[in-house]
Amino acid sequence: MNYRHAFHAGNHGDCLKHALFVALLDRLLRKDTPLAVIDLHAGRGRYDLAGPEATRTGEWQGGIGRLIDQPPAPLARYVGLVRALGLYPGSPAFARALLRPADRLVLNEMHPEEFAALRAWAEGDARITLRQGDAWMLRGIVPPAGHRRGLVLFDPPYEAEGEHARLAAVLREAHRLAPTFVLAAWYPVKHLAPVRLLRDTLAGLPKVVDAAVYLRPPLDPSRLNGSGLIVINAPWGYAEDAGVIVDALRLRLADGAGASVHLVAA
Repeated sequence: MNYRHAFHAGNHGDCLKHALFVALLDRLLRKDTPLAVIDLHAGRGRYDLAGPEATRTGEWQGGIGRLIDQPPAPLARYVGLVRALGLYPGSPAFARALLRPADRLVLNEMHPEEFAALRAWAEGDARITLRQGDAWMLRGIVPPAGHRRGLVLFDPPYEAEGEHARLAAVLREAHRLAPTFVLAAWYPVKHLAPVRLLRDTLAGLPKVVDAAVYLRPPLDPSRLNGSGLIVINAPWGYAEDAGVIVDALRLRLADGAGASVHLVAA
């Protein structure tokens, strides 16, 4: 409830999450069948990088700040949307820009102030359904009524102990409730023990693509050393998209030696 993404908007984790999120949407939108996109941790929709929160941390300077001018080709689609949408777009803004008239966007946010900002941002768009509640309570929202095809995005704040394990359990439950949906979950990389737990717990689920960028060796648990996006039911061709995206991010965002990528498609 205390997490405010405005302090971290546009950082390297956002760049990875949003570049891969756009790639997933582009793959899904190749089919004519309407789809539903569900963002369970929606935030406020967009963020002012000149605002007090982003200015206080300056994290965006090591993320979108390094990409906005002359992005490498694999990131041009994502960066072009950032430029076109204004401010720094959150996941809801990318989805809203790409979805078609028959598609649906379901946005959940618990924090009262963030939800109020989200509601004002979404006003007037009949494709958008808003929900203010616990993101971990999936029933009634995953899957949305009338849709058998779509994408669910999980992006918890990782403020509590054991959140990787909780996420893994909820992803398994989401797959049981909506077995035809693509599930995507962002995760931070400080050190590898909780990340291995997440990966091991999801073993055996179908079409898993796990893509991460380590900006430095993930040895210091006090620092955000990288991040990843793990996808279940990944659409055809997405693994190749993810590979070139994470490599481009590594080359542009890493400081010094020790940077690496992790890409596993099962």
